[in-house]
Amino acid sequence: MFDNNGSFLLATLEFFLFFAWFMCLFWIFGDLFRSKDLGGWGKTLWTLFLIILPLLGMLVYLIVRGGGMTERAEASAADAQKRQDAYIRTVAGSGGGASSTATEQIASAKSLLDSGAITAAEFEKLKGDALGRSATPTAA
Repeated sequence: MFDNNGSFLLATLEFFLFFAWFMCLFWIFGDLFRSKDLGGWGKTLWTLFLIILPLLGMLVYLIVRGGGMTERAEASAADAQKRQDAYIRTVAGSGGGASSTATEQIASAKSLLDSGAITAAEFEKLKGDALGRSATPTAA
């Protein structure tokens, strides 16, 4: 297939250029469909232009809409981060998880014990329930 070193280097260069062109094409299609300022017809026309005349279409797209590509990518990343943070907050709970709830329950039981509303045995039972284990009440 390769009769000398020059043909191998040329094939390697061609492969690299094809790969770079393909990556740019995916990048442009991603930006095109991420864009909120274009309607369906605009996206359709740009897609047809990129499919029919790929190299010229890519260069024209970069000249015409290339200035806003970074802003659209940053806005998309910020939106994804905001949605991920909201999801994490809903899964983790607003109170900081189960340990925070147990701490609040123990603090509430301790305040009841200090006020004399419950006995030490009842406090130990509530503390055990909050920690999720059976309490061994101490002798009062």
